[in-house]
Amino acid sequence: MMAPVFAHGQLRLYLLSLLEGGPKHGYELITALSDRFGGTYRPSPGTVYPRLARLEEEGLVQRVDEERKSTYALTEAGYAELDARRAELSHLEEGIAESVRERAAQVREDVRGSMRGLRADLAAAAQQARASAVPHTTEAPADPRLASHVRYMDAEAMIQRFRDEVRADLRRADAGGQVQQLTLDTLRTVLDSALIAVRGTLR
Repeated sequence: MMAPVFAHGQLRLYLLSLLEGGPKHGYELITALSDRFGGTYRPSPGTVYPRLARLEEEGLVQRVDEERKSTYALTEAGYAELDARRAELSHLEEGIAESVRERAAQVREDVRGSMRGLRADLAAAAQQARASAVPHTTEAPADPRLASHVRYMDAEAMIQRFRDEVRADLRRADAGGQVQQLTLDTLRTVLDSALIAVRGTLR
């Protein structure tokens, strides 16, 4: 289990720092926090909005309702609070950097663990395919070359479909700037594992 990201009172201070660049919606603050952590942490609305409400009660943040959304901005008291706690904020930024490194390492380890399980599943599937391919009679196939070519064409179609679907998903994610290193690591491990398993059936 990953350790908590923020100690008591730290998220409150960090929300103030995120608002220093200008007014933001609650969703924008959640996204900004997720971006700071490289996608390894994303606070829930139930974590962020109560703290924003508290900051508003304390006069550090002003909420402006716009249609169906609310925008939050620092008040003069909010800027003063932030200025008075610059040293603490600097220390918090250093702590976040370390937390991101630790979380990234754990995510990579989790992915490797998942990939080891996937590799085993792929190996089991390949073994099952080999077992199913064993003829149950001594009768030879009518045309083994033709049967092989049909299976080859099926395989080509599967590969093309996988490629097209993954490329489409990656293209959509890239348009929103959401392609993470975790995605690349996962794709590399999955493809390497699949290649080993498939090659095992060709020997």
